[in-house]
Amino acid sequence: MTTPLILEPTHSVDACVIWLHGLGASRHDFEPVARLLQQRLPSTRFVLPQAPTRAVTLNNGYQMPSWYDILALSPERAIDRPQLEASAHHVLSLLDEQQAQGIAPERLVLAGFSQGGAVVLHTAYLEADRPLGGVMALSTYAPTFADSVALSEQQRRIPALCMHGSFDAVVAQRMGQSAWQRLHDAGVDAQWREYPMDHEVVMEQIDDIGAWLAARLG
Repeated sequence: MTTPLILEPTHSVDACVIWLHGLGASRHDFEPVARLLQQRLPSTRFVLPQAPTRAVTLNNGYQMPSWYDILALSPERAIDRPQLEASAHHVLSLLDEQQAQGIAPERLVLAGFSQGGAVVLHTAYLEADRPLGGVMALSTYAPTFADSVALSEQQRRIPALCMHGSFDAVVAQRMGQSAWQRLHDAGVDAQWREYPMDHEVVMEQIDDIGAWLAARLG
């Protein structure tokens, strides 16, 4: 894996957000958003990992940054499960690094956009059973969630912020809402926010993210 982009805050670090980009993007994709959020969160470090470049079956085998191969779009997303799990373990190693540097687990937040969001949902609620400060799932889906999710007490205590565009033509809004619903039904404090946007991030959403993070890390 490429070394993550690390954005240090202006104050002494006491919290961290690990933010995964989407398919075909880079670790710099959310750098402007992270720097903007640091103005509100002056003691929060942002870690922006880079997905490995690999062939993506759905895109005719074209090589691009991808957290896992996408084999088909139907019925929801057919994916390479071992690659997803490898990406989840990479995220867990990043969490371990932050804890080793003195950040409490409850002040560590995972965030991800699109394919990156699927990785953080899988990591927090299926792959690991550890405390976290929260999960932000942006314009994403949960490809490995069953119709009902049986979570541990520890996992149920991880709050989630699920955000999606009502005009998203890449990841259908119903897929994001389904992931949120399964978390909600499993007892997670999961919030749903919908915006009149496509597969993107807008300023109103960034403001809401800042407020949600400040309530937990501020």
